[in-house]
Amino acid sequence: MKTVWIVDGAYLFNYGRNRPFDYLKLKAEMTRLNGGPIYESYYLNSTPDAATESQNAFHSWLKSAPPRGPKMRVQLYTIKDLNTTCPSCAHPFHRSVQKGVDVGIATLIIKLAAQGVYDRLILSAGDGDFEDAITYIKSELHKEFWLHGAMSNLSTDLQCYADHVLWMDDMHPAIDKDKPSYGIGSGVSP
Repeated sequence: MKTVWIVDGAYLFNYGRNRPFDYLKLKAEMTRLNGGPIYESYYLNSTPDAATESQNAFHSWLKSAPPRGPKMRVQLYTIKDLNTTCPSCAHPFHRSVQKGVDVGIATLIIKLAAQGVYDRLILSAGDGDFEDAITYIKSELHKEFWLHGAMSNLSTDLQCYADHVLWMDDMHPAIDKDKPSYGIGSGVSP
């Protein structure tokens, strides 16, 4: 059985703020739970036009093969500026938002399934935006779907389709980060 693992980088980054983990250890744990090798791994996230040196180092590290890194294909999308107005006080403000990551993930889920690249999908993402893509690969393409995420914020819209749920909370201490440094080999994004 060929397995593909797709990661919403922002989702796991937010989880790692409270409970730092190492991507290399996480991939080893996913491989163990999968019962064999993961055929391909993808990391999708957004980054500013001019990524910081630590972000570039982290993304390069993600691409590195074991034992140095977790060997993931990295797809980055730009962060867009959103100018809006507060609905309560009408004060204008500016914020940055990720653009294209969810569409990229949904497209990748369907494209790889339709090409027969995987039999099992493991998705590390928390929101229900992927429900249509998951429904399609399960009902039309008959793919197995495993969902991976945190107990505190894992969409029930996705949980109900999952053949198996892998709880991030249950993977500690196997995935815990050893030291608090950032950069190449750290396993935690900046």
